[in-house]
Amino acid sequence: MSRLGDLGGKLYRGEASYDFIGRRKLWYGVTLALMLISLAGLGVRGLYMGIEFQGGAVFTTPPTKLSVAEARETALDVSGAEPRIQELGSGALRIQVTGLDKAESEKTRAALAEELGLETQELDTELVGPSWGDQMSSKAMQGLAVFLVLVSVYLAIAFEWRMAVGAMGALMHDLAVTIGVYAIVGFEVTPGTVVGILTILSYSLYDTVVVFDKVKEKTRGFGKQSRYTYGELANLGINATVVRSVNTSVVALLPVAGLLFIGTGLLGGGMLKDISLSLFIGLTAGTFSSIFIATPIVVDLKLRDPEIKAHDRRVLGKRAKGGADADAEGESEPAPATAAAPAGSVAAPRAPESGARGRGRPSGRRR
Repeated sequence: MSRLGDLGGKLYRGEASYDFIGRRKLWYGVTLALMLISLAGLGVRGLYMGIEFQGGAVFTTPPTKLSVAEARETALDVSGAEPRIQELGSGALRIQVTGLDKAESEKTRAALAEELGLETQELDTELVGPSWGDQMSSKAMQGLAVFLVLVSVYLAIAFEWRMAVGAMGALMHDLAVTIGVYAIVGFEVTPGTVVGILTILSYSLYDTVVVFDKVKEKTRGFGKQSRYTYGELANLGINATVVRSVNTSVVALLPVAGLLFIGTGLLGGGMLKDISLSLFIGLTAGTFSSIFIATPIVVDLKLRDPEIKAHDRRVLGKRAKGGADADAEGESEPAPATAAAPAGSVAAPRAPESGARGRGRPSGRRR
């Protein structure tokens, strides 16, 4: 078995543990920093909305030797607007200029055709009206709002309202980070980007629900035992699924990376690039949020419950008096890592209980 697989088995069985819950303030700090950077980028640079949202014209040339710089200079001189130019895999150019009306579009088309040495009608042109762009923006926002409402209702019914809040916090993180990267780097937002964002939110939700299901299993009937606090049981749930989440994300990222870095270069991008780019950013952010954000939020909300607070006080009080092992008989799971463990440490498997000593075949050696 590989080392990662062996570690995953130990984490699942509770033989090893990392204290995700005990270090939740660290993860909150990282999350807050990422979201502040994203919001700062959004506020300073803003999003570059594609022509589908702003309106304008798209000119697609046949395969040409005209350089991107020459095409940009020509389009800028005629239209007065900064164009976006993409070199397609066939050697053709896709020249996008926002904010053009029909008359300005025809003028720009004629100038580009002259520069290329073509007849005007040989230059393919697509004109997008601003009203259609407004409608696209409105539909995208409506789709996102409906998605978030349905997710909240489902989680509140299938689990509980605290888990719905935790999942929403994770989704907001994923959305903010993805949009922030687009703003900071200056990527164009297109309908393909919207599709990709909705897809990664769905993936993040799926990963979060898997973690929640294991946490729910570990914390079921927590009040009937006096060995673990609620947070420690929730931490066991995260540890039981963390390797699975990472493996699933890596497997999902590999084909997305292929689409983004290989397919885009060979095929010239377009919708393929727009979808794969948002997927690559969002899958990475979603893996982080499902492990480090969602369940810690749930635990903090749970610790406000008087019943859970009283239970945790009893457990910690008993542990402080040295009676933490009084209920160990019949329990198979070792104690999870605590907040006192060094950061990044993994607890070693616990030695067998004293009741197991002397069992098995004798070694044949004299003591």
